[in-house]
Amino acid sequence: MQRIPMTAEGYEALDAELKNLKTVERPNIIAAIAEAREHGDLSENAEYHAAKEKQSFIEGRVAELEDKLARADVIDTRRLNGDTVKFGATVTIMDEETEEESCYKIVGEDEADVAKGKISITSPIARALIGKELEDVVEVTAPGGAKSYEIMKVEFL
Repeated sequence: MQRIPMTAEGYEALDAELKNLKTVERPNIIAAIAEAREHGDLSENAEYHAAKEKQSFIEGRVAELEDKLARADVIDTRRLNGDTVKFGATVTIMDEETEEESCYKIVGEDEADVAKGKISITSPIARALIGKELEDVVEVTAPGGAKSYEIMKVEFL
């Protein structure tokens, strides 16, 4: 069974979503299905079919979340330190061509949100940065072509 790395915050967010699905969404959809059944002929009942479809989605998501949480390898990023980039690091990089700086925290796949500066450990940038140190230059092959970045700062927040 392959472990899934995630931060404590990411684990808590998935756990909260799972609890919401089980305690709020699941009972609501069961009630909606029961109400739709009362309207008669199920073969032509759009409400019933929509509710069953939503129930299927919820049950699939519950199973997916339970699996991910069972395989979670929660990493406390506050206990990490050093100048080497690893999971949980907040890395400031500078584009060598434009000299534009960007700051990213390397997190698990389910936590990634580029708008919030969080990139997945499986992203091209994160894969290029892992194992590198402060002031190293890395080349990232991305869909838009190859880019070179210099590591300006490595922090563990």
